Amino acid sequence: MRRHTPLLLISLVFLALVTNTFVLLILNPIGAAEHPQLKSFTSYEELQDFVKKNAKSYPYYYGGTRITLQTASGKETSQDLSYSKTNVQVEGVDEADVVKTDGEYLYIVSGNNVTIVKAYPAKAAEVLTKITLNGSVAGIFIAKDRLIVFEQPNYYILYRTIPEKTISETLETIIKVYDVTNRRSPTLKREVGLDGWYFNSRLIGDYVYAVITQSVTRPTGNGTTVVLPKVSAANGVKEIPATEIYYSEVPDYAYTFTTIVALNVFKDGEEPSSKTIMMGATSTMYVSKDNVYLAIPNWQTSPVKTLTGSLSAPTVRIVPEQGETTIVYRISLDKATIVSKASGEVPGWVLNQFSMDEYNGYFRIATTRGQVWSSETPSQNNVYILNMNLTIVGRLEDLARGERIYSARFMGERGYLVTFKKVDPLFVIDLKDPFSPRLLGQLKVTGYSDYLHPIDQNHVIGIGKETVEAEEGDFAWYQGVKISLFDISDVAKPKEIDKYEIGDRGTDSPVLRDHKAFLYDNVRGILVIPVLVAEVDEAKYPKGVPPNTYGDYVWQGAYVFQVSIQHGLTLKGRITHIKNVEELMKSGYYFDSQYSVKRSLYIDDVLYTLSDKMIKMNDLNNLQEIKTLELP
Repeated sequence: MRRHTPLLLISLVFLALVTNTFVLLILNPIGAAEHPQLKSFTSYEELQDFVKKNAKSYPYYYGGTRITLQTASGKETSQDLSYSKTNVQVEGVDEADVVKTDGEYLYIVSGNNVTIVKAYPAKAAEVLTKITLNGSVAGIFIAKDRLIVFEQPNYYILYRTIPEKTISETLETIIKVYDVTNRRSPTLKREVGLDGWYFNSRLIGDYVYAVITQSVTRPTGNGTTVVLPKVSAANGVKEIPATEIYYSEVPDYAYTFTTIVALNVFKDGEEPSSKTIMMGATSTMYVSKDNVYLAIPNWQTSPVKTLTGSLSAPTVRIVPEQGETTIVYRISLDKATIVSKASGEVPGWVLNQFSMDEYNGYFRIATTRGQVWSSETPSQNNVYILNMNLTIVGRLEDLARGERIYSARFMGERGYLVTFKKVDPLFVIDLKDPFSPRLLGQLKVTGYSDYLHPIDQNHVIGIGKETVEAEEGDFAWYQGVKISLFDISDVAKPKEIDKYEIGDRGTDSPVLRDHKAFLYDNVRGILVIPVLVAEVDEAKYPKGVPPNTYGDYVWQGAYVFQVSIQHGLTLKGRITHIKNVEELMKSGYYFDSQYSVKRSLYIDDVLYTLSDKMIKMNDLNNLQEIKTLELP
């Protein structure tokens, strides 16, 4: 590995106030430590040596890179019809999903198929065509008359044995772009093949950004070897050279190549561009319109660069942090151009993509540090604000000691955190001054929220689980799915103005893990979530139901609510695709059906619920069934 000559570190800190603009130049002491930018290797041999050396410290492998990204939601109009879009988080950035609509047609993923349905008007709905692929479909986009499909093999890693040798086959993800001007007869316009496994993607303007990962090493007849990633397109196959691969010096359990590919979906002749980064096995990614942020766990002592002092007299200092920290890299996106820009580090570890956010030139991140059940190093929860150089400029630390973050949401000048161990504290945080974030208020209620969804400036919906405190021990038993409506009008005293509980222990909803399963429309005030309901037969427990008792599955489908600030949460009705209830009740601890409702959307005044085998169309006002369509 290369040795880097120490340099004089000069930090330029520009503080701009609306009413009083001034510039300060701060010179760091000679020898102050600072995190380097992402580096690139000088040769393939250096890459091999780096992996071999660092693998000795972390011999255990816990799975592939976890890539998560944030995006935004919204509505559009097609032929004067309003329709819902995928629930995402960054305005102007679309996220791949298993169902898409353009306001007239539905594009539905089911196994190896993408089915195109003429959806509106509902009474005339029909299946137009089915695109069958060789592998499974990981997700799709619809952009005007272009359908983008991500196809991957039906296996994760295939090992094949030849005499005295075991080698791994190449795993390839394929991006396919179809022209669907004629919905009954789509035309394949281009294919791009990528070595590795599909993790996620985003559509920004005319460009799709796909995130593909693969293991750095693969078994060969003589042990293992580093296999460089490849991109195949119309002009042939390109192997990414080691000199074009970024990397971090942080050791990890197992290294993966993460390749970000930019593809213009409308210009078929424009070749894709890519950037490959070698990262650890447990990384998280957040994407704004202009930047990709890579969050990489670091379990070693390392310096954290912090801006301290007052606005009028700030000071950059380097603080050694013990224990777990998260290294963050900022990589800029500009159409096909991807460039490494800055690096930094914060204490603690990141829960998921909702723990990160970019706003007005600052990056916000929420972390948990320590262990919930540890008396020596009890957990604490923190919010850090970093500038575009990824220097910490503001911090709010030690929230809810002994608990951990279950959900986070940054919305403009406010942040919301939910922590949990026995009760659910909802924290409201003021982020208006990036140099001085402060706690505005908190609310403690039973249960917790896995997903937070702001519905306006002063109200938030939380989806999670209800809980019952254990009689012995410092914990609580989770129960059924809980929907909470929070009022943040008085930021010092947030209130839970209504709640709705569904089922008993064992009740579940995909919304708890996937925000794309959540449908909310602020104009209509409707909320739709898929739920698998479990209920306890109380007759079996004459002395009372123990709080750790699981219920039996009795129903699966979509719950439809009317949401009103004045009247709270009102159940409008339920929609199911499952006819054989007996089969559901006998399913044991796990239930899976091709008729399980997984998504919902609306076009005009029609609510569409979708499973792998069926579409149901119901009147959005009274939920009366309009039509049922079986999918091939």
